[in-house]
Amino acid sequence: MLEVSVVVPARNAAHWLDECLTAIERGEPAEVIVVDGCSTDDTVAIARRHGARVLSDEGRGLSIARALGAQAATRERVAFVDTDVVLGDGALAALLDEFEEGGYTGLQAGLYSVGGPGYWGSALAHHHRTGRSVRWFGLVATIFRRSVLLDAGFDERMRSGEDIELRRRLSRAGARLGVSERTVVLHRFADGFPFARDQWLADGGGLAGTLRREGWRAAGLVALPALAAARGIALSLVRRELKWIAYYGCYMVFNYAGMVRRRE
Repeated sequence: MLEVSVVVPARNAAHWLDECLTAIERGEPAEVIVVDGCSTDDTVAIARRHGARVLSDEGRGLSIARALGAQAATRERVAFVDTDVVLGDGALAALLDEFEEGGYTGLQAGLYSVGGPGYWGSALAHHHRTGRSVRWFGLVATIFRRSVLLDAGFDERMRSGEDIELRRRLSRAGARLGVSERTVVLHRFADGFPFARDQWLADGGGLAGTLRREGWRAAGLVALPALAAARGIALSLVRRELKWIAYYGCYMVFNYAGMVRRRE
């Protein structure tokens, strides 16, 4: 048994949760806590079938879910694993070993993104495999020291993008954060334009929330969607992969739409 508490935020994730929890169980963590966001599908039933401890965030969002999971954890090392992640055999133990060896405050597994079979799911996965953000620290499959996390806390006003805000705040405080190159896990995207659109709107909303909290210190975030889109389009032209240009155009438009909507 590994001395780690695994926290899985979940909302209407029945289509992914069984495979996610089965993979976690193979790693033999000390406990698994599923924090449900008022799901209307079989998410809670699946979590209980796997023997997970189930809490509710009462629909208040991902920041609250992660905060509740960290508070309820009984181990000093807490692993946040999203429902769209599948850990490979030995991945949890390997990430824990690297976490301790490197003296990290927080260490995320490397992500190999897959999607499809349609255009939008494939495009999301392509972007996440080839974009600069693949090396950015986040909370998708990440181990933290519980005491540090509880001291830092999450901005519970943010319904998305809390990983960006937390990363920036911890980095300024001198925390050691990293993304593993040794341990890579499967990161899945659903298909269809509505799913992609909601991803972009949430990303934009997270950027706006960070801007609202930090003010001028986060001003550079305003340019991120445009810069990422320009890079993606340029690479698509150079590589003669013209099919991705529509994706990057939509990515930029809906990121900014999410920023505007969040700041209203």
